[in-house]
Amino acid sequence: MTWRMPAETAPQDRVWMAFPVEGVTLGDSDSERQEGYAAWTAVATAVAAAIPVTMLVDPSETTRARRMLPGEVEIVETPVDEFWMRDHGPTFVIDDETGRLGAVDWIFNGWGAPEWAQWQKSAGHARLIAEAVGAELVPSLLVNEGGGIHVDGEGTVLLTDTVQLDPRRNPFADRARVEAEMARTIGASTAIWLPRGLTRDYDEFGTNGHVDIVATLASPGRLLLHDQRDPAHPDHVVTRELRALLAEQTDAAGRRLEIIDLPAPATLRSGTGDDEGFVDWSYVNHLVTNDTVIACGFGEQRADAEAAAILAGAYPGRTVTTVDARPIFARGGGIHCITQQQPATTPRRARGPLAGAPERAAVPERVEGSTPRQARGPVAGAPGSTAGGAA
Repeated sequence: MTWRMPAETAPQDRVWMAFPVEGVTLGDSDSERQEGYAAWTAVATAVAAAIPVTMLVDPSETTRARRMLPGEVEIVETPVDEFWMRDHGPTFVIDDETGRLGAVDWIFNGWGAPEWAQWQKSAGHARLIAEAVGAELVPSLLVNEGGGIHVDGEGTVLLTDTVQLDPRRNPFADRARVEAEMARTIGASTAIWLPRGLTRDYDEFGTNGHVDIVATLASPGRLLLHDQRDPAHPDHVVTRELRALLAEQTDAAGRRLEIIDLPAPATLRSGTGDDEGFVDWSYVNHLVTNDTVIACGFGEQRADAEAAAILAGAYPGRTVTTVDARPIFARGGGIHCITQQQPATTPRRARGPLAGAPERAAVPERVEGSTPRQARGPVAGAPGSTAGGAA
């Protein structure tokens, strides 16, 4: 098989998510937990209006999930300890010659195996999902996460030195080895390396530089870049240095990248007792799915509207739907981080339950031989609860 990871703008069959479960990531207080449940539910609701959504749900949360989620969201029961599907789930690929769907199963060690991380239950989700959809499992020995890569579907991949070459992840890797594995698993022929990510992403509960909060390839040759314009924020310098570097890069087709700046919201700190430093709120962390873009909102009418307009221009013909992402960012990520698209391998199916799997089916507790994934971190500076259901 010759595998290729399609761009997110390619046709999709469904989006996968995992429902929150009690633990360090969700929060310590009832209000924090309710806020987290409501935030994941809001994203699932917005996505399900555009494409089928399948939600992996821990048995301890099934009653709550059924109460909070809209009826069109399919529930699959399986043990869950972490719920950042972009990272612990599969990265889907396609063999263009046969039309076969593949699922890359990266090694996940919790973004560098911090002592507090719990990921053993969610470790098997990539394999379980591959089985459910009949995809061929593509195992990898590379420690990597889906949020650590972005592709244009034509051979270009964005990577970060501090992620794939992180000694806590891949102590013996170098760029050549990583690029060879990207070629084998996702069909990338050209890697564009960023030296780092955003400042907040290097705290105790960060990913150490995921690219999906910094830059994304909206289309071949066009790159959306986080733009922090306030000199008081440390990412002001970071994003300018990244822009200068990316302006000199060429993609797999030999094109210089056209860079589209995506300004950060005006907020520098959350103002809710956040002692973790500057926020990393970024509109880059959106999900593109068929005819819709699910965009992050941060409660700033002007900035949110400007970002939605830029995204509408970057993805012509798509409707932009903005969902408040502050509760998600307070837990360590954004909308892109909690979703994973499954590309279409045949003409797009009618909306409905997962083909080949019983509705609300239970799956085995663990797949032997799978490799773990991590929790994202405790709530830091979350805004007030917007819960949509009682515990």
